[in-house]
Amino acid sequence: MQFPVWIELGPVRLHPHFVMEALAYFLGFRLYLWFRRPERLSRTVQWSVIAGAIVGAAFGSKILAWLYDPSVLWAHIAKPLDEPIFWMEGKSIVGGLLGGLIGVELAKKMVGHTASTGDDLTLPLIFGMAVGRIGCFLTGLEDNTYGIATALPWGIDFGDGVLRHPTQLYELLFLLALGIMLSFIKRVLHREGDIFKLFMVTYFAFRLGVDFIKPYPRPYIGLGAIQVACVLGILYYTRHLPRLIRLLKKMTSERRLTGHV
Repeated sequence: MQFPVWIELGPVRLHPHFVMEALAYFLGFRLYLWFRRPERLSRTVQWSVIAGAIVGAAFGSKILAWLYDPSVLWAHIAKPLDEPIFWMEGKSIVGGLLGGLIGVELAKKMVGHTASTGDDLTLPLIFGMAVGRIGCFLTGLEDNTYGIATALPWGIDFGDGVLRHPTQLYELLFLLALGIMLSFIKRVLHREGDIFKLFMVTYFAFRLGVDFIKPYPRPYIGLGAIQVACVLGILYYTRHLPRLIRLLKKMTSERRLTGHV
């Protein structure tokens, strides 16, 4: 397999990252329209939440991408017009999640809505992220989401002659497993918003760990910018962790009982 794996539609040759990212946004939004419970929210609140999520995610994903390598960031701050493309390229899923969270909370404050709105977004988000990671994998080295060298039999040469951890596929499998788990938990009696909180905590914990096998700078006390953001995200939800752990145990217990029926 040669990377990037271009997608050919007749005479048109499309970059895999562009195709899968566009597909992720489209399918994710369609799934949200399917999963949402319109009776819970007025149209004003619904569209305020969507707008807050989009704007916050856009800013968050960019800011965290800029912090990826402080030395590169400072060089561009010193000469901001030398390479303007630096300020436009690069995005971070973790930054998008945190930025989207902040954007939604601000939007809710503006319209006076206090109830949680995240549960309806959770499975569409997971699905969209999974589709996006397929694009990251097919893009290869250009996407900068691959892992360090490995001697494991499933190591993949993305084009530089080095067998590497396919961390994009690790994340794809993790997201599929997480989506299945959360779909079961949705059937268990739970507090509104806990599905989204459990998704965020679990995903941040996964990224904190898996990013140790990615070859990027770790200038923040041995952690990369994305890992620091993951730690902050987990800390934000710390007060909810005991309840989320109980919810996981409850789901496991009910699955065992169902399995014995």
